[in-house]
Parts: sequence; C-alpha cells; structure tokens
Amino acid sequence: MNELRAVVFDTDGVLLATADRHAAAWKETFDGCLREWQPSHSGVRPRPFDAVREYRDLVDGRSRLDGVRAFLAARHIDLPPGTPEDPPGCATVHAVAARKEEVFSSMLRTDGVRTFGDVRPALRELRERTIRCAAVSASRHARSLLESAELSGYFDALVDGQDAAALALPGKPDPALFLEAAGRLGATPAHTAVVEDALAGVEAGRRGRFRLVVGLNREDDPHMTDALRAHGAHLVLPDLGGLPAALEGDRP
Repeated sequence: MNELRAVVFDTDGVLLATADRHAAAWKETFDGCLREWQPSHSGVRPRPFDAVREYRDLVDGRSRLDGVRAFLAARHIDLPPGTPEDPPGCATVHAVAARKEEVFSSMLRTDGVRTFGDVRPALRELRERTIRCAAVSASRHARSLLESAELSGYFDALVDGQDAAALALPGKPDPALFLEAAGRLGATPAHTAVVEDALAGVEAGRRGRFRLVVGLNREDDPHMTDALRAHGAHLVLPDLGGLPAALEGDRP
C-alpha cells in the first residue's frame, strides 16, 4: 500500500529556473571579492569561483550566510562575521552575503523568472491524487517569485528564508526546513517525499528520514546522478514528468 501523502519541493532549480542566476550571482560576488582578499603577486591572479563545481559543492541549496562560510573555509580565507546591518561588500561574512543578495536581486529585476515546463502538469496531477504539496527555499525571495510565476496556488504550505530567520531554523543539510514544511502539511516524514536538485538538500532529506528522497538532475549529468545518490537520493529523475509515477511506486 502506498503511504505517501505529501511532497515537499525545493524551489530554485526544481520549480523555478533560477539556479543559473544564483550561480552567476555567486560568481560575480566571489570573483570581485577574491581580488580584494587575495591581491595578485608576481602577476598570479586568484583562482576564480567555479560556477559549476564550487557552486554545486559549496553554496547550492544553502542559505547565503552558510554559502559564504563554506566558500571561505574551502579557500582558507578568514573574515569576521560582521552583523546583519553590514552593507554589501567584502569585509565581513554578512557583507559578502548582502553583496550576493544585491547582485541576484538586480538580475531578477532585469530578467524576471522562468518556470520549468514540467512543473505545472506534475503539480496538477498530484493535486488530483489529493497529495498535499509544500515548497521550501532558503531564499527570502521564494514567496514573491512563486507568486509572480503563478505557482503559489499549487502549494498548501511554503517555508522560505524569512520563515527560517523568524524560527531560527538551521539551513541545509540540516533537515529543519523540510521538517517544518511537512509539519505545516500535517504529515510526518514517514509519509512525505522530498524533491531536491542540490546535494545539501538531498542530504537534508535523508537526515530527516523522509520516506522518499528524489534527486532531480535536469542536466542528466551522470556525475551529478552519482553525487545525488551518494548524498542520499533514493532515486534520481531528469525532470518532474516521472514524479507522479515514481511516487505511485513509492519505495521506503
């Protein structure tokens, strides 16, 4: 008997085509700061931020502050934490996070937001099956972006960066965001699936002991498929078209 009653979706890269903009915003932010943190000596420039590998391994799916901390740790760069009031810049962790927010917001104003074509059909089918759905994001933009994409009506609950800050929820790979979303749906992890494209998010799903953790690999990259499975995905899909059938075949 299928015991799945709810699905929690990550937002960026799963529902909205914003992951590439996040990667570009992180690159612009870090590359600009690297020139300040690591001035070139003897003509040797600091290694630029890798918008594929480092984005995937260090910042994708994490809150802005956690993403900054992970990158700095990987590059062995020490910065003071600063405060949430710090203006965008490179001098503190909070300043770098604010700089990324500023760059990303500018990109959204210029380019808007696009929804993946497989999202609405999958959500409609889940609704027909009376499966409750929630959206989760570490971003404070998630609610307004889902509304502008006319997707918010498909969800029974939303947990975003503003909720995380108000409730002091730790970011992924901690499962707190997913657990909060499931709770708002009135479902336990044992009856809930998580759909994620980020390694940190997949790991969070497994840590939360959700019944089914679905890794989404829209690029159909075999290396990413292996990485998603290594971080805890029960199965990996190239898009959401196969999700309703995968949920029907629910495996613990």
